[in-house]
Amino acid sequence: MQEDDLQAIKQRNVRVEADKAWETSWARRLSIAVLTYVIAAFYMNYAGLSYPLLGAFVPSGGYLLSTLSLPLVKNFWLQNLYKKQD
Repeated sequence: MQEDDLQAIKQRNVRVEADKAWETSWARRLSIAVLTYVIAAFYMNYAGLSYPLLGAFVPSGGYLLSTLSLPLVKNFWLQNLYKKQD
C-alpha cells in the first residue's frame, strides 16, 4: 500500500511541476497576448473605431509588459513585505 501512495505522490508532483511550468511559460503569455489582440481588434473594428489592428496592440502590449514586471514585484514583496509564519 505504501508503494502505491508513493507512486501517487510522485505522479501528483509531476503534474504540479508541469502546471507551474505552464503558468510561467512564454508560450502561455504569448497565447494570451495574441488572443487579447484578436479580441480587441475584432471589438474595435465592430465598434467602428479608427485603426483597429494598430489600436489592438495597446491591451496586448500592456498585458505583456505587466507580466514582465510581476517577477520584480514578487521578489520585492518576498524580500521586504512577506512575513514568514513561524
